[in-house]
Amino acid sequence: MKEMETPDTTQAASSTVQTTVQSTVQTDTGSTPEAVPTAVSESAAPPLSADQPSGGQSSAEQSSPDQLKERIVEQLKTVFDPEIPVNIYEMGLIYDIDVDPDGATRIRMTLTTPMCPAAEELPAEVEGKARDVEGVTSIQLDLVWEPPWTPDMMSEAARLELGMT
Repeated sequence: MKEMETPDTTQAASSTVQTTVQSTVQTDTGSTPEAVPTAVSESAAPPLSADQPSGGQSSAEQSSPDQLKERIVEQLKTVFDPEIPVNIYEMGLIYDIDVDPDGATRIRMTLTTPMCPAAEELPAEVEGKARDVEGVTSIQLDLVWEPPWTPDMMSEAARLELGMT
């Protein structure tokens, strides 16, 4: 598996992002313990309001890994597979998000199939959306194929949206 950490920059061109994502894709199909999907907590403490003292620190410096993970999840919920009208998070394509206290983030995701027509666009969009979250210092995106995605991985909300209840 090739892995690459990239610094948080806003000047990455889309072709650079695609190249970066393509270089971080896991190409083997062997099962690894880190490819097992885990639940991503959707609860987080409320963000600081403008009238709360910050003690001289930015809100990014005060964010816990759980708060940062929640903001990443909210951004990923804006990414949609072009063929399915449900966001990729509710589809169950995001297997895990790990955030270190320093903001270094690792995302493990899959696609509905290795032959997915959006195989180049979706990982690049996920990386870009996560990188745009304040407090994220680096992104490592691992595209994994084990376990393979199945419709059972969709949330109840996604099933309702698609009429699969």
